[in-house]
Amino acid sequence: MIVHDVAARVFVIGAGKAGRALAHAMRVGGVEVVGLHGRRPDHGITSGAWPATVALANAVLVTVRDAELDGVLRELRSAAALAKGTVVLHASGTAEPQALDELRTEGHPGGTFHPLLPLTDPTRATEQLRRAWIGIDGDAGARAASRELAAAIGARVLEIPVGAKASYHAAAVIASNFPVVLLALAARVLTHAGVDEEAARGALATLMTAAAENVSAVAPSAALTGPVARGDVETVRAHLAALSDAPAVLEIYRALSREAIPLAESGGANPLQLEQLRRALDER
Repeated sequence: MIVHDVAARVFVIGAGKAGRALAHAMRVGGVEVVGLHGRRPDHGITSGAWPATVALANAVLVTVRDAELDGVLRELRSAAALAKGTVVLHASGTAEPQALDELRTEGHPGGTFHPLLPLTDPTRATEQLRRAWIGIDGDAGARAASRELAAAIGARVLEIPVGAKASYHAAAVIASNFPVVLLALAARVLTHAGVDEEAARGALATLMTAAAENVSAVAPSAALTGPVARGDVETVRAHLAALSDAPAVLEIYRALSREAIPLAESGGANPLQLEQLRRALDER
């Protein structure tokens, strides 16, 4: 357990979407959340000076914005009466806060507890976190605490390699943000062709969800479908022509189709057809 086989008692700093979502999920998972502290007081949320309950915690989870992280950690160090050995975790996927090292010098193990999940609704996130992964790093004590908290909310952990946090976060952005962008672009193509906007978005979101479910079950090379997977040069040429009046979308289509070719190759597509695809994608 977090401290000498004592059950986790967590104090969450940051009452935005992430903080409220994680606090709710932990409570549902049986973790004692001794406090949720934010900018403004609300039902169950403290604000201003650190409340006495922070001293009851054996783990503190900081979920503020990256730009505020060092400042909050330094304030926590100077003004809060943290119990000896209290683990301090933060939920940033990219920051390496210097103030965390300062807390370590005072005997507080520190590390990252970053949900690989777009947290938008605190209640819905509780169920989503049961299928999610948490990126973790830090001292042995911090990683052990992170694994315990992840298990309590039903999530799995992904160990972030030392020195690889920027790569880790870039991968997370590609996986979570770019599908949203691609859906918006695809919906624009359909609406430009005359399809109702709401219908376009709904149909494409269903398609994207099914594709994501497929790739979570099998390797990308097996999950890939469509003209590149089939080596269908004529269909790709038709797409290129249809997108010719949308240069930005056309270039994205070209770039992603090129990246799909090695997957199609791994999936057993005809090498001659794939070479024809490469040439078609390079034509201007």
